[in-house]
Amino acid sequence: MPKRYILRAAAIAAASALVVVGAASSASAHVIVSSPDAKPGGYAKLVFRVPTESDNTSTTKVVVSLPKDHPFASVGAQVMPGWKVEKKEEKLPAAVKVGDVTLTKAITTVTWTATAGGIPPNDFDEFALSVGTLPEGVDSLSFPTEQTYSDGSVVKWADPMKDGAAEPEHPAPTLKLAAAVTPVAATTSEGTSDTLARWLGGGGLLVGLLGLAFGLRPRRTAAESGK
Repeated sequence: MPKRYILRAAAIAAASALVVVGAASSASAHVIVSSPDAKPGGYAKLVFRVPTESDNTSTTKVVVSLPKDHPFASVGAQVMPGWKVEKKEEKLPAAVKVGDVTLTKAITTVTWTATAGGIPPNDFDEFALSVGTLPEGVDSLSFPTEQTYSDGSVVKWADPMKDGAAEPEHPAPTLKLAAAVTPVAATTSEGTSDTLARWLGGGGLLVGLLGLAFGLRPRRTAAESGK
């Protein structure tokens, strides 16, 4: 078999493998939380991205749990067409001082329930909260979330993330807090997966182009020698 065909076949195989791996990585989406303006001691918009990881069922309910050890004095929920929103207030296990206010009760869960079709299979939607004030001296906040599907199944995104350990199957959406006003994604694999998918996709394209170049080079040389 001519060398150029071997090189071309190898390039195509490598590019195909990279594309498959990239697609698998980007498909492993989780419920995540991010913020465009999270800053300790201030107010912030929290955005929960919820994907429907199913080919034949829809997401019909999303329940976000807010931290009881660092409660928010103010919680506003985004009103979305096709969804009913409810906020549940509870008495705290112990009084917590938030800024100049001492809280004995706080909103601990926010629930969005679909009144129409919900989030279709393999699609996603985003749910936002306006909260404040964010605690100071805290590196991150965890927001365990329950996702209910139209067939009645429930996925609990509540597994804690541990430094140095492998990512759990259903990690709790976690917001990293920083002093700078910087969008921060949840500590899940999705951000890494998206970046990895882009790099792998670009790498696959480069390998394919190199293979094509090697495959065409002998033809050009032969054509030139026949002149």
